[in-house]
Amino acid sequence: MEKHLYNSKLGKIFWFVQRFGIKEIFMKPLRIIFAPLIIKIKKRKRFIFDKKEYSLFYSKYNITWANERCVEIPIILNYIRDKKMKILEIGNVLSHYFPVKWDILDKYEVGKNVINKDILDYLPSEKYDVIISISTFEHIGYDDDKVGNSSAKILDVLKNLKRNCLKPGGKIIFTVPIGYNPELDSLIKNEEIDFKSQKFLKKFGKSKWIEVTKEEAMVSKYGRPYPYGNCIMIGEY
Repeated sequence: MEKHLYNSKLGKIFWFVQRFGIKEIFMKPLRIIFAPLIIKIKKRKRFIFDKKEYSLFYSKYNITWANERCVEIPIILNYIRDKKMKILEIGNVLSHYFPVKWDILDKYEVGKNVINKDILDYLPSEKYDVIISISTFEHIGYDDDKVGNSSAKILDVLKNLKRNCLKPGGKIIFTVPIGYNPELDSLIKNEEIDFKSQKFLKKFGKSKWIEVTKEEAMVSKYGRPYPYGNCIMIGEY
């Protein structure tokens, strides 16, 4: 596993302040401390995505009720209900909430079933039926190794996944927050990623998420007016 600011305490603090603001240094620990109480009393609201109704997902880990994880997790889980599918997850997210049996590709994080390789170099012995990713693509070339252009690496990653990792007819499903990585936003806005489909969910109020148009989504700000992602894209590639 390579050394990286994610694995350095001081480096991680600096990165956190840079990406989320100094206020969150104090607010996030408070949310974690009061998580059991908040989850217990907070009403579990529902949202509509692609004409299907879901419940918001609340967990103490990564304070999901306060960020975009509350909608990303139930949406992605809906895509992998078929237990016979061979699945690859890009970025170690779902194993923090559920026992998982699929492969996880994460360059830095150590864990069960986690393969510590760069996504550009990954060549599996057997290809996958579906590749999923929750709020990971925005970090590619932007947080992991800020050298050159993030958008170029993201496009190369998608090409590698489709060519070398995905079975014919397979799907790549990923979510990203709008407004976090301006280079990725530009790819989405200018239609430089050949999506089969893309949809957007925007936050209106502390627990209200509504599907919006691309035009409405792309003017969203990260961290404003609510902490963390205020709008996400769900793309099928």
